[in-house]
Amino acid sequence: MKDDTVNIGNNNLDQRRSRYDLARMIILHGYPLTMVEHVGFRVFVKNLQPLFELVTSSRIEADCMEIYAKEKQKVYEMLDKLPGKISLSADVWAASGDSKYLCLTAHYVDEDWQLKKKTLNFIPIDPSQTEDMDSEVIMSCLMDWDIDRKLFSLTFDSGNSSDNILGRIKDRLSQNRFLYLNGQLFDVRCATHVVSLMVQDALEALCEVTLKIRESIRYVRSSLSIQAKFNELALQVGVESQKCLCVDNPSHWKSTYSMLKDALEYKEAFSRLQVYEQDYKMCPSDLDWERLSVVIGCFKLFVEVTNVFTKSKYLTANIYFPEICDIHLQLIEWCKNPDEYVSSLAAKMRIKFDEYWDKCNLGLAVAAMLDPRFKMKLMEYYYPQLYGSSATELIDDVFVCIKTLYNEHSIGSPLSSIDQGLAWQVSGSSGSSGKESRDRLMGFDKFLNETSQGQGSKSDLDKYLEEPLFPRNVDFNVLNWWKVHTPRYPILSMMARNILGIPMSKVESESAFNIGRRVLDNDRSSLHPPLVQALICSQDWMRE
Repeated sequence: MKDDTVNIGNNNLDQRRSRYDLARMIILHGYPLTMVEHVGFRVFVKNLQPLFELVTSSRIEADCMEIYAKEKQKVYEMLDKLPGKISLSADVWAASGDSKYLCLTAHYVDEDWQLKKKTLNFIPIDPSQTEDMDSEVIMSCLMDWDIDRKLFSLTFDSGNSSDNILGRIKDRLSQNRFLYLNGQLFDVRCATHVVSLMVQDALEALCEVTLKIRESIRYVRSSLSIQAKFNELALQVGVESQKCLCVDNPSHWKSTYSMLKDALEYKEAFSRLQVYEQDYKMCPSDLDWERLSVVIGCFKLFVEVTNVFTKSKYLTANIYFPEICDIHLQLIEWCKNPDEYVSSLAAKMRIKFDEYWDKCNLGLAVAAMLDPRFKMKLMEYYYPQLYGSSATELIDDVFVCIKTLYNEHSIGSPLSSIDQGLAWQVSGSSGSSGKESRDRLMGFDKFLNETSQGQGSKSDLDKYLEEPLFPRNVDFNVLNWWKVHTPRYPILSMMARNILGIPMSKVESESAFNIGRRVLDNDRSSLHPPLVQALICSQDWMRE
């Protein structure tokens, strides 16, 4: 295969560069590799540039792999130079047959305080293998990228298998003392996924009512005469809605919510229709409509929260705490509903929510504290509503964790001065290795801290919390605020960079309301796994 430059008169062709341009086009837009052998494509290229030597799919595959290797080196060097920690998210993709792939994505705040993410690995997993093997696969990926010591958190979907995998990885990293707060912030669960699980509980409880409404809409739309009669009845009973009733897409739960919500506005018209149409047998009962109206309130909240999680202008970790707290409060109220149907549904949803809350509430609260519009005040507002008389003690517990996390960030920081003296507190509370226990100057660190406090000095954290809240506005960029205020809060800004970069939700906006996993298309599924990884990862890197 020619790699040289061909010169004819004033025209020249760099064969190798043109091949790489072709390979990049295929990677970037997800075209099938076999397109280079399609007759139409070959004729088009030959007429456009007759000097170009047309390539085979095996040649273009090799070029794609070479581009992947070069792009991977660039990403490797970039990750190595990051000023802060890296958080990972893990997604399972379905492929043709029973095949599955694990997608690992790095999330971080770069040196310019921009929230970024990069797909690092897209690797096949065997559904029959144990969680221990899955954790080893992930650890191998971390060490291949040399980011095991830079890892801050790992976001998974909720589930028992995720518990086992995350537990094993956490134990491995904790042995080397790579994790802050003894790993209390390491295990993160996707907020959008837990909302989706609760939605599926609601859909399951409403399955009979949903079926009746689908069939009712199909009946109304079955003929023009029935549609006309229905419209006439709607006017008679005073329905003000002008919405067109449509059957939902069951795999997209927001469309099911829209169908149910719209149908609820026409409930009187449906009730009248069954009087005039003897063949109409699927009308929901009064009790069905009553229960639906309550559950629609759940759906409305879940839609609003999911939109915040996936469509906000700035998807940093600080936006999640108030939304999750509102769900928590609503679940408490729904559990008190006198209708056992509603209260039992709420209790079922709350089991899933509580599992999520137990793992993630600390990270959510710390992220909210690092929002200068809220600081500790948001906890002081929500916790009494959630916990009553126990709120003060729980807020104090969170604040102890915040101070410990701050102290850990102060150790070894080139920006810290007096704050370095706080290191003794952390090593004393979280345990130390043999090497650290022999540090003869630990007593000096303690002395420096005590004498500094005696002189009335204040840490970044103290200064930050004592100052007034920043005015609350819709278009607030918390990362830009920390970028501007880094000189004033050098240690706390390091902590903010790591916390605010945690992917509290890992679902893309286009798939936020879908039920089920993301699916790899048939063309990519037919390729061998190393090539699939090269194409998926390179596409992500090249888009930026």
